[in-house]
Amino acid sequence: MLLEGKKLVITGVVTDTSIAWHVARIAQEEGAEVVLTGFGRGMRLTERASKRLPSAADVLELDINDQSHMDALVADLESRWGVVDGALHAIAFAPQDALGGNFLNTPVESAVIAFQTSAFSYKTLAVGLAPLMRSAGGGALVTLDFDNSQAWPIYDWMGVAKSALQSVTRYLARDLGVDRIRVNAVSAGPLSTIAAKSIPGFQSLEKAWLQRSPIEWDSSDPTPVAQMVALLLSDWTPMTTGEVVHVDGGFHSLAAGFRE
Repeated sequence: MLLEGKKLVITGVVTDTSIAWHVARIAQEEGAEVVLTGFGRGMRLTERASKRLPSAADVLELDINDQSHMDALVADLESRWGVVDGALHAIAFAPQDALGGNFLNTPVESAVIAFQTSAFSYKTLAVGLAPLMRSAGGGALVTLDFDNSQAWPIYDWMGVAKSALQSVTRYLARDLGVDRIRVNAVSAGPLSTIAAKSIPGFQSLEKAWLQRSPIEWDSSDPTPVAQMVALLLSDWTPMTTGEVVHVDGGFHSLAAGFRE
């Protein structure tokens, strides 16, 4: 199996419709042992979603912006496994005043929150887990991205944060490669998750994909994205790092739509 014996940390599971949940599902089906993270009021939802996996996974608390949470997570994983083979970073947040066409009026405090939670947090997770990956002889980190080589109508400061996330991916790949830790990003097309539906005007992105992607995009199916994450977490991509892999039906490759 693709992930036989791997010990993986999966962040960002809220419900069983999330990309992260499907990554955890596929990872288990491919032989991995996983733990999930959640925090605050969302912990209960994460625990409920965990029970819908092929095998219920333990849920550990992690507020990525609280260093004491990161330290506690690492201590738990060290006593539990001693090593970590890989992790999915599926953490992002922007205040409502940083989204929905409010770019020019967004206060700096909201932009900073978007950057810290959605981009800097990848560095926080990587630095925290790196010693456990070194103990495993190397590992793989994957984050979930949304392509921001262009400006989007509604994405605003989350778009800026996602652009920063791609840069963080490359710098982490530079600094962690010596330890055989691979760092990549998967740029997904729009998916109808709870997080996406909280973005004002999300439906406009879905419509754009239906008009432009060469392979017809299904915004209700996270499986293709989760499968790519699983591949990048596996030993089948030993020389792939610092990469942004698009799983978007080919949308990013065309300058204009062709489907009425």
